[in-house]
This record gives sequence, structure tokens and C-alpha cells, in this order.
Amino acid sequence: MTSLAPAALKTRYTYDTEFNEAPGYLDLISIGVKCEDGREFYAVSSEFDKARCNDFVIANVLPKLGPQPPESRAQIRDRLLAFVGKTRPELWGYFADYDHVLLCWLFGRMVDLPKGWPMLTLDLKQTMIEKCVRESDLPKKPVNAHNALDDARWNMDVLNYLR
Repeated sequence: MTSLAPAALKTRYTYDTEFNEAPGYLDLISIGVKCEDGREFYAVSSEFDKARCNDFVIANVLPKLGPQPPESRAQIRDRLLAFVGKTRPELWGYFADYDHVLLCWLFGRMVDLPKGWPMLTLDLKQTMIEKCVRESDLPKKPVNAHNALDDARWNMDVLNYLR
């Protein structure tokens, strides 16, 4: 009989990205990550194209970016790897399809994700539907919605509520 080795244990992370989009175009602006142990990660990309930002992003995302200096995607990737460390992350997001694509693209292709990282992000909204949970049942959304870190924090609150 085999037992689960400590390396098989997973650490839960919720995350959110802010991005600009158009058909055939997806551009990372920022990423926020909350670990179940309380640690947090936040980064703003220096590589997104401000000139292509749509009206929603200009009005609702850009004014809420954190004060730290923007970083290249390679710097964000390296810091994110250091933040997650040797854990096997269990990733959660809210309407997380684009978030997962943008996370993968930090590493290249999906198959380039670090060893032990899942090729999917579990979706809080889908879990709500499966459990018949209404949005009005959830913890209150952050005042600073569309800041990736504040949204990642709310995602952790939602995950804890659903568990």
C-alpha cells in the first residue's frame, strides 16, 4: 500500500488577472495571487499596450493599478515561481478561462508550465453553479474591484465560503 508523499500535497492559490482583449487579442495588464497561507503576490506588466486598451479597461482597470513599478513578463514569471516555490499549486479563479491562458503565457505554452503545476484553473463560478450558490450568497465584493490583488483576495473568500 502506498501513501501520499508530502510532495503530492497541494497548496491552494486563488488568482486574478486584469487584461485588455479584443477578438484574437489578449494582453496581460496585472496579476494578483492569494495563497491559502496568507501570502500575496501582485505584479503589473510593463509590456501591455496602453494605446490598445478598450474603454472599460481605461475606466475600470488602469486607475486601480498598484503603485509598484511595472515589470517585464519574464520578471513577473520569475517572481511568481519564487512565490509559489516547490508547492504543487491548486489554482482557483472566478470566470477563470482568460486568467489561465494569461498565466500559461507567462511561461510560454501550456506545456511549459512548471513541473507539478496543473494545466487548468478550477473555476469558482462553475462550482457555484454546481452547488446552487447565488452571487448574493457570497462574501461582499471588494470596493476596489478590477484590481487583480483585491479580486484574488475576494476569490479566496469565495473559495473558503464554498468549501
